[in-house]
Amino acid sequence: MATPRRTQQERRDQAEAALLAAAAELVVEYGVRSLTLARVGERAGYSRGIVTHHFGGKQALVERLARTVQAGFVPGLGDVPPGLDRLLRLIDGYLGQLARIGRSNQAFLLLWAESATQPDLAAIFRERDDAFRADLREDIEAGIAGGEIDPGARPADVAIAVVGQLRGIALQRLLDPGGVDVERVRGSVTGYWRRALGAAFTA
Repeated sequence: MATPRRTQQERRDQAEAALLAAAAELVVEYGVRSLTLARVGERAGYSRGIVTHHFGGKQALVERLARTVQAGFVPGLGDVPPGLDRLLRLIDGYLGQLARIGRSNQAFLLLWAESATQPDLAAIFRERDDAFRADLREDIEAGIAGGEIDPGARPADVAIAVVGQLRGIALQRLLDPGGVDVERVRGSVTGYWRRALGAAFTA
C-alpha cells in the first residue's frame, strides 16, 4: 500500500520543526553568537534559502524558538480554569519538566540568560516574560475572586516572584544537574506557594 503523500503544509511544518530543533542544538553547543542561518540549515539538512524562507532572519528564528518552547513547556493546562489549582499545577509542572530537560528548553534558558546583555534578545525575552507573568496574574486574580487566595496578595508582585524563582531554579539545574534535585524541590516549592497564597485562610 502506497504511503499517502504529505501536504505542502505538512512538509512546511516538518521543515520548521527540524530547523527549530537544529537551532536549539547549536545554541546549546556553541552559544547564540555562533548561530547563523547557514549553520542551522546545514545541521537540519536544508539549504540556507529554506531557513530564510521560513524565518527571514536570525532574529525571527530566535523569536520563534522562544515562543514555541515556552508555549509547550508545561503541557496539559489548556483545559484547567484560571485559579490557584492551575497556578500550582504550572509551578509543579515547570519544575517537573526540568528533571528531563531537553535541548530546546536548555536553549531557551541560555538565550534568556544572555538576553540581559544582548539588546537584540532583550526585546524578545521581555515580551516572553511579560506573557508568562500575565498568565500568572490571571491565575492569582481568579483565585482571589474565587476565595482561594488571600485577598491581600498582590498579583503583579507574586507573578514576578514566581517567575524569578522558577527561572532561577532552572538555571541552577542547567549549571549543576547533579546538585539540584528538582523532583524533591518541586514539592517544597509548590507547597510553599500553596501555604503562602492561602495564608489568610489557615492562620
